[in-house]
Amino acid sequence: MNLKEAQKQISEIKARQMVLDEKDIDTWHQYQKQIRKLEQETILTPWDHVELARRPDRPKAQDYIELLFDDFMELHGDRRSLDDPAMLAGIARFHGIPVTILAQSKGKTVEENLRQHFGMPQPEGYRKALRLAKQAEKFHRPVITFVDTPGAYPGKEAEEKGQAQAIAECLYTFSSIQTPVICFVLSEGGSGGALALSVADKIFMLEYAVYSVLSPEGFASILWKDGSRVKEACDVMKMTSADLLERKVIDAIVPEPFGGAATDIHAVVEKMDQMLRQALEETLHTKVRTLVDARYEKFRRLGDGAWKMSK
Repeated sequence: MNLKEAQKQISEIKARQMVLDEKDIDTWHQYQKQIRKLEQETILTPWDHVELARRPDRPKAQDYIELLFDDFMELHGDRRSLDDPAMLAGIARFHGIPVTILAQSKGKTVEENLRQHFGMPQPEGYRKALRLAKQAEKFHRPVITFVDTPGAYPGKEAEEKGQAQAIAECLYTFSSIQTPVICFVLSEGGSGGALALSVADKIFMLEYAVYSVLSPEGFASILWKDGSRVKEACDVMKMTSADLLERKVIDAIVPEPFGGAATDIHAVVEKMDQMLRQALEETLHTKVRTLVDARYEKFRRLGDGAWKMSK
């Protein structure tokens, strides 16, 4: 059974549950069993993952920040020219530990999305991230990044302001920054725009998120000159969390309830909290030089693993 059919049937069952008499507990439990069975029997395709990752009601970085951290204080500007609302940056506390937060921010309304370019940062956004990362290194604060972007903003003005250089500087800096870096891929992780915040000691990915060099639409159009082959492109690209864990591109998967994090964000946040605490416990007790060397080698090995799996 595919995702849309399962969601339709589950919605119908839940509607029947809503009109049950309060005393009809047995029937309610029978409906719950039917729902669980449908969830277990549903096979999600890579394209289903893409659609779930792009759902408008999917939680955004700011939702997770609000639930995971205390005393978040947003900081603005790259100290060179401008501020970019598509890059949410600031400092906070995580169970008492001071941390720096860098997050690609999508809007929740049409107006916010237009202002934030649908989560596609401009050069000043990446330079703001660089400024905060260097500040974190100075004060020995771990850096927590949240990736959720279809890619860096591709407009003419972004190129004129040095988009490629800003991303390259992020890659260079995060590969050697002397403080722990923990990354969460929340929904879409596309191209260098996502990679700029993904050079980390630990990379965790939500179960229904996707992470790849470009969108499946772009892949189909460039390689096959046929944008209609988008579902086939998803299969080829190996962009789901399970595919990337198998290839050791990510370190662990954050489980999501059926239908995605929007159905129960608190369950997802609880798991993220556990994983982040464990990651910080491990990285904060590792010598800085050892941590940086391991991070560098981790990314050096990625190409070898992909080559072996392609044979």
